[in-house]
Amino acid sequence: MTSAVHAHAIQGEQVDLPVRIRDAAVASAMFAVPAEGAQAVIAYSGLDVAEPLPGRAVCSLAFVRYADGDLGPYHEFAVAFLVRPPGSAPPSGTLGRLRTIAGGGMAGVGAFIHWLPVNQEFTLEAGRTIWGFPKELADIPMDLSGRVKRCAVRFGGRTAIEVAVRPGAPIPSGSGTPSVEAYSCLDGVTRRTPWTLTPSDVRMRPGGAKVVLGDHPVAEELRGLGLDRARALSTSTVGHLMMTFEAAEEVRG
Repeated sequence: MTSAVHAHAIQGEQVDLPVRIRDAAVASAMFAVPAEGAQAVIAYSGLDVAEPLPGRAVCSLAFVRYADGDLGPYHEFAVAFLVRPPGSAPPSGTLGRLRTIAGGGMAGVGAFIHWLPVNQEFTLEAGRTIWGFPKELADIPMDLSGRVKRCAVRFGGRTAIEVAVRPGAPIPSGSGTPSVEAYSCLDGVTRRTPWTLTPSDVRMRPGGAKVVLGDHPVAEELRGLGLDRARALSTSTVGHLMMTFEAAEEVRG
């Protein structure tokens, strides 16, 4: 494991860690997918998917509008899978799995970021350099102003994916996840990044997502997992989100 670096030069500017996001808005959907298929998708990372239910993994689709933060304003789309921390054993028995579910799917697990298109060059370079996040440049039109939150990811005018999230019920403040272990794998190196979240104006509901898959290798992977016909486990929106990203540490490479 390498020691963390706490300052990086990105396009002539110094970015100090932790990186702070002071205002963002998010819409997301979580899906139960076949664990065997999900494991095949993320095999390159050396990580293992978490199985809150036997034979089922969790895939998350999220789109984020960053309004104020250390990396500037930008749009982002994420495909992530819940994974077990390296070296950890799967939860034993029904009780262990129920504890994972009761923890919102994040108790004792992390989020592996499989795909992370963005629409600005600065955050692309920062994400790849600092944390090894698999960022690539795309057109990401997004509408978070209406009751239904919408986003698309396009390359050269061709749509890779479209997601719409319907409104849910308000959730009391303080019920969000305070921290997440985010994992990434770039150029054969798998990293872990501590990630702290402070959400407000949170709404959640069962179901509530519509996914349209287009022409892209990741869209084909999601189609193979059944996301073009699956009902979401849950959807959520966050009207105001503050985040802190710490330095990344290598866990495999």
